[in-house]
Amino acid sequence: MEGMEQWKDQLEQLKIQLEPWKIQLEQWLHQAIEYLHQIPPIQLYAAIAVLFISTLLLFSIRLFKRTKSNTIVLTGLTGSGKTVLFYVLRDGSSHQGTVTSMEPNEGTFVLNSESNKKGKIKSIHLVDVPGHSRLRPKLDEFLPQAAGIVFVVDAVEFLPSCPSVSEYLYDILTKASVVKKKIPVLICCNKSDKVTAHTKEFIRKQIEKEIEKLRASRSAISAADISNDFTLGVSGEIFSFTQCRNAVTVADASGLKGEVAQVEQFIWEHVKP
Repeated sequence: MEGMEQWKDQLEQLKIQLEPWKIQLEQWLHQAIEYLHQIPPIQLYAAIAVLFISTLLLFSIRLFKRTKSNTIVLTGLTGSGKTVLFYVLRDGSSHQGTVTSMEPNEGTFVLNSESNKKGKIKSIHLVDVPGHSRLRPKLDEFLPQAAGIVFVVDAVEFLPSCPSVSEYLYDILTKASVVKKKIPVLICCNKSDKVTAHTKEFIRKQIEKEIEKLRASRSAISAADISNDFTLGVSGEIFSFTQCRNAVTVADASGLKGEVAQVEQFIWEHVKP
């Protein structure tokens, strides 16, 4: 009982100590209400609207910064060397070549060339999408989150595959998810270390010529019969990648020799820290 009485006494003392604060808060609240009554309703509503919009804008900016994508998508025809590039970028090893992927390879990691550096280094989410025509729809699962696309081309066997390469790239460049977000694309000319490899300038020009043919053939088809979301190029002009809404660049690489500096540069430019 004695302990209970002490507790009650302490509570009463606390109430007495807080009483001046309670009175002060009531005064402030009363003054605030009186001030608000003096403000014309239009000004009051305008101030509330400005405060609401400012808060919403600040929240949106912070949300955008938090959700900045770190996903890079590797794609291209089967046999172009996508999976070798994936492993070289991840751990510096080509794994002595790989078999054709039937499921996407993906992982979140620091690029191998950055792994020994000090300080804060941003991880990337790298996805290797299978190049087989029946498996390409899997690409659509990753494009909405992509910060960039690395389109891998076999620089040695390029000429026989040029029509197929160009058609696949055309389909990517006309997808709404790519065009609306202006996702940058790097055409990676893999196996460029080989003597018989074509130069990246030659590959770029040949793909542009093939896409020009595709533009002409597909424009003759009813819009109801084609699946592309957007068209490429400028009407009345010969197609070039400079006409694309998103940036399209070309680079050399050799997955088996670990020569991927230009690919890494592309990744660093588009995956912000």
